[in-house]
Amino acid sequence: MNLNYNFTDNNKKIAYGLMGGGVLLALLGAFTIHEHAAQRIWANLLVNGFYFMAIALGATFFMAVQYAAEAGWSAGLKRVFEAVSQYLPIGCGVVLLCILGSQLHLNHLYHFMDPDLYDPKSEHYDEIMVGKQAYFNPIFYWARILAYFVGWSLFMRAFRKRSLQEDLQESVLRHRKSMDFSAWFLVFFAVTSSTMSWDIIMSIDAHWFSTLFGWYCFAGMFVSALITINLLVIHLKENGYFEHINENHLHDLTKFMFAFSVFWAYLWTAQFLLIWYANIPEEVTYYMDRWENYKWLWVFNLAINFVFPFLVLMTRDAKRRWGTVKFVGSVIIIGHWLDVFIMVMPGTVKEHWGIGPLEIGMLLAFLGLFIFVVLSSLAKAPLVAKNHPFLEESKHHHV
Repeated sequence: MNLNYNFTDNNKKIAYGLMGGGVLLALLGAFTIHEHAAQRIWANLLVNGFYFMAIALGATFFMAVQYAAEAGWSAGLKRVFEAVSQYLPIGCGVVLLCILGSQLHLNHLYHFMDPDLYDPKSEHYDEIMVGKQAYFNPIFYWARILAYFVGWSLFMRAFRKRSLQEDLQESVLRHRKSMDFSAWFLVFFAVTSSTMSWDIIMSIDAHWFSTLFGWYCFAGMFVSALITINLLVIHLKENGYFEHINENHLHDLTKFMFAFSVFWAYLWTAQFLLIWYANIPEEVTYYMDRWENYKWLWVFNLAINFVFPFLVLMTRDAKRRWGTVKFVGSVIIIGHWLDVFIMVMPGTVKEHWGIGPLEIGMLLAFLGLFIFVVLSSLAKAPLVAKNHPFLEESKHHHV
């Protein structure tokens, strides 16, 4: 059994090529934009920073769930979860840069950071924002943001550290400590995953609010993480690794992917229908902006992220075919990037949007960086957590 992943020169060239080519394409796109170029660049930075951060956070959550549930089937896949999670500090750093840029008025991504909104003498005075002033108080806001990023990163690093220590010395006690630790993480995640979505994404449209928004962001985050894990496992299998992983593991991963695609669609529909039916002015503005300026993209978002995977992955056989899963996963992972795009762009650039060289280039650059970090992490430790107490159960997994 090949226990170590070889991050080959070809794979490094792919990652470097995506990063370099993406940066050049993004620069070309930036120089060809004549209006609102700076705001559009910052908005795309936030889209990609948040999207890939969310994938890493979703993988960390999935890993913690496996520990807490004492799941045996996934023990042989643990290093994949860990590798994807290693991107989390980088993603947090990019999002932090976007928020800091807005605080320093280098961009206008976050309208609520304008001090004139709270000044009764200013022509920009906003009574609605005054009502939310306590929540958006800079000290309180930044304390929350730093708590999210530092907390998640520390938990992620602790999971990784304990996992590598377990390789050196077999210890059921160490594994039990990881289980206890995962329970604490899940409590922290349960709160911060929702409040993070309010502070980073929903606050872009600061007048608007939705009680379902935290769940909606979580569903998109988790589906994207599951797809990434699935594609990475298939990549490893196709390159001669993971002999102990079989079609039953792939089936279970794809069942999660399928189920949470449906869950995402349920939340998308529930949020939209409740707001549409109530027809309250301060709530419908969120959808009116997307309907007027992003109509085709907004409708396509639902089709690509729900209708397509639902129809293709419905059968048992489809969930076990590598080619089918790779194709569907590659399509809907782009679809969920579009979902984040639709959440960010209307509130930041309004009708001055587009999907051109800037957007494609920046996506490719971040994708290259993400691939480099994840594959580098895979190469730094054995692919199989050899002393995991449930490893034998994972090797004989059958459904």
